[in-house]
Amino acid sequence: MGRYVIRRLLQMIPVFIGSTFLIFFMVYALGDPVAALFGDKAPDPATAARIRAELYLDQPLWKQYGHYMGQILSGEFGTAFNGQKVTELMADAFPVTLRLTLVAIAVEIVIGIVLGVLSGLRRGRSVDTTVLLLTLVVVSIPTFVSGYVLQFLLGAKWGWVSPSVSPEARLDELILPGVVLALTSLAYVTRLTRTSVAENSRADYIRTAVAKGLPPRRIIGRHLLRNSLIPVVTFIGTDVGALMGGAIVTERIFNIHGVGYQLYQGILRQNSPTVVGFVTILVLVFLMANLLVDLLYAVLDPRIRYA
Repeated sequence: MGRYVIRRLLQMIPVFIGSTFLIFFMVYALGDPVAALFGDKAPDPATAARIRAELYLDQPLWKQYGHYMGQILSGEFGTAFNGQKVTELMADAFPVTLRLTLVAIAVEIVIGIVLGVLSGLRRGRSVDTTVLLLTLVVVSIPTFVSGYVLQFLLGAKWGWVSPSVSPEARLDELILPGVVLALTSLAYVTRLTRTSVAENSRADYIRTAVAKGLPPRRIIGRHLLRNSLIPVVTFIGTDVGALMGGAIVTERIFNIHGVGYQLYQGILRQNSPTVVGFVTILVLVFLMANLLVDLLYAVLDPRIRYA
């Protein structure tokens, strides 16, 4: 196991370098950060040249990237155009989005797996048909539609929850945004679980467990569910980074100042250091989540062993 982890960590290095270079290239090569800094006004050539020299923008792109990676290794992500350190923006934004993501992950794990198991065990019955129809409806509705509808009904009309999130972003305030963020992923988790449970329920090892007289709870929990969760865990692992980076719409609806909000502001204002810095951290989160998923395979399925 130790050798496998080391090998996976070494494999993550070229993936990280390639991903961050593409991000850096797209952000810095497709727009002029200095021109965006001045807005509609044309900058003085001398002032623009000085700013480009300070931001290392007067160098070739590969040198800019090398300089940026050197800063990252020293823990420096640069300075936003408003003069604030990018690390300070991260310290304010990432804890909020992390709490929101944890709520969303918990919702899609608990509700999605429970509905998927119930649907898979009753394949072809009314429960299965109802769950499949509901998940199809959820997948078909865009996030901004479901977000505004739930915000209006539960927050503005019925007053069950606050329609917006306070700057502190308490955990109880993030339940509704977390549900909105998790809806689409919840539908996919439900369908994956349902399909996997339905297939594995007809496997030989399940028939053997039934023939041995094992109680249904043990058959489902220890044998059927553990083997059926492998594709679900794979999806959830890849979904962690997608939820953190794709929370822009949800955070805008509920006025949450997290990663999505900072990315939106950075893209809108062409604030390159902010965009590149935040996306670099998201790449690291995605890689670590996938490593954790690979390690969980051996826990869920004892047949999987890592040399």
